[in-house]
Amino acid sequence: MLPIDAAAHGSRWRRRHPCEKAALGFGLTVCAVSLPPWPGAVLVAAAAVAVLLGPAGVAPRQLWRAWRIPLGFCVTGAIPLLFAVGGPDGFVALAPDGPLHAVRLLLRTSAASLGVLLFAFTTPVSDVLPRLVRAGVPGPVVDVALVMYRIGFLLLDAVHRIRQAQAARLGLTTRAATWRSLAGLAATAFVRAFDRAQRLQIGLAGRGYDGTLRVLVPPATVSARFLAATAGLLAGIVALTFVLERSLL
Repeated sequence: MLPIDAAAHGSRWRRRHPCEKAALGFGLTVCAVSLPPWPGAVLVAAAAVAVLLGPAGVAPRQLWRAWRIPLGFCVTGAIPLLFAVGGPDGFVALAPDGPLHAVRLLLRTSAASLGVLLFAFTTPVSDVLPRLVRAGVPGPVVDVALVMYRIGFLLLDAVHRIRQAQAARLGLTTRAATWRSLAGLAATAFVRAFDRAQRLQIGLAGRGYDGTLRVLVPPATVSARFLAATAGLLAGIVALTFVLERSLL
């Protein structure tokens, strides 16, 4: 199991309805994208971090380890805005407003990723997918997603075990041995994926699979107080953004 999935299963908000956490997490994401980067995205990031480290109970180290990967993509996406290609100053030159646009994009994307992480850290995928059928998503689509979610963890576990076996047999001592081990790892994982799929199909057929996977969903009710607090937080961020923007102009 991935660390973020383990954190979601042990979250303080695990028993809350996914709609509540979706309203908060994706509401912060929408605010980060639609509000001005300064100070809107900064306020959204601060609110998301405060909720994650406070009521949600996420450890700072866990949050950083999960956030650094999307943050790297945010930085990578902002760097090209620093340069202009094919302009009067040469084939590649610094863009006049490049740093400003890069900082704005970095603020928006990094704050938006924190909103998504808020939902991911508090809501396991196994709690979301079965409820999608009630939202109108076709049952076979949800079933395929559930099966692929399960197979993904099985393959990650198999890859980890194969990697440990290769290291124990000195398969990672040199660069050439490492490349051979990687090739063997890819081939073995490919074969095991088909083997897992075939075994899963046989198991479902043996249990009378009729086209629908029936999964027990933990009971949860939507809290009006939580939604009201969420609306108040989002409205406060929007109002404070426009107040600070006017005062800074």
